[in-house]
Amino acid sequence: MPDSGVAWRFFRCVTPCLLCFALCACTDKDTSRPGSLIDVTVVEMVPQRVPVSAELSGRVNAFRKAEVRPQVSGILVRQLFKEGSLVSEGQSLYKIDPATYEAAVESARAEVSRGEARLHAATLTRDRRRALLRVNAVSRQAFEDADAEYLQAKADLDAAKAALKASQIQLRYTDVLAPISGRIGKSSVTQGALVTANQAAPMAVIQQLDPVYVDMTRSILPMLQLRELYSSGSLKPPQNGVTPVRLILENHKSYPLEGEMQFADITVDESTGMVLLRAVFPNPEGLLLPGMYVRAMVEEGIEEKALLVPQLAVRRNAKGQASVFVLEGDDTVNEREVEASERVGSDWLIRQGLTVGEKVVIKGMQRLRHGSKVKAQLVSVRQDASNTSEP
Repeated sequence: MPDSGVAWRFFRCVTPCLLCFALCACTDKDTSRPGSLIDVTVVEMVPQRVPVSAELSGRVNAFRKAEVRPQVSGILVRQLFKEGSLVSEGQSLYKIDPATYEAAVESARAEVSRGEARLHAATLTRDRRRALLRVNAVSRQAFEDADAEYLQAKADLDAAKAALKASQIQLRYTDVLAPISGRIGKSSVTQGALVTANQAAPMAVIQQLDPVYVDMTRSILPMLQLRELYSSGSLKPPQNGVTPVRLILENHKSYPLEGEMQFADITVDESTGMVLLRAVFPNPEGLLLPGMYVRAMVEEGIEEKALLVPQLAVRRNAKGQASVFVLEGDDTVNEREVEASERVGSDWLIRQGLTVGEKVVIKGMQRLRHGSKVKAQLVSVRQDASNTSEP
């Protein structure tokens, strides 16, 4: 029994020491392992020839728009079109009661006849007195009075003819015609309504929808940068001076027909710093309607030596500055700020911050820090951008 007690006490003293040695051995084994490398995928910056385009928001506007208003007052007796239909320039749309204006024409025509009769009588009197004046049968004063009456009768006749023409125009205005060709909207007046000349509210609106305008706005800063790129030769402008434009509709589908930029406004909005751009698009099927929101892809030119980085490889800090991880020669990565100015498909076009031949991390960036050691795998720039998504 005494030997057993001594053995038990010895075991109790030795066991903790053995556990400490074991733990120390484990710790020494872990600390002796070298730091593990982070697996990343990189792509080498290779210059590419790519088309550069800008995505702008825009609204569709009618190519031409005319508000139909009456030019004479009266009661509307007929509507001669179907709402929503296509009408032609000069087509009769409304008929205003012409009775009053027909009477005015007849009265003006009677005044013309009266004026012609007066002129005829004055002409005869003047000719007769001229003959008598030659033989001194009448005084010169009598002849001059007859000549004045002739001139007065002639002027009265001209005034009567002008009044007749004016009344005929007024009568013609009782037939309200379409000023342009296009699609007419709803009528704001009905048969029996009283309309007044040049009233504020239009009777109907006609819009020409083939072609149509697409109005866009763009900040003046990228437009100035674009001009500098053209001047430096790094970006070639569109051929033949024609800037193609494509549309993305609200259902995210592409509009099948291509348009072209028509002009850029010469005035900058003082409150927003934006400039109005206008493109024109064919619209034979009437798919584009006035007021429709669209996204316009404006082709700005060809970048001869573009450096493209997948969008998922570009991060942005709190200030909105873009940055990427660049692989250095000692298998470390450094974070570098870049100028990611425009999107080209699923890539960013990098204009500053990278050079040809540098390698950019496109996968495995979650654990990276400035100066992290990595194990890099190089992939081709032709690989699909979907392969660059984070694991």
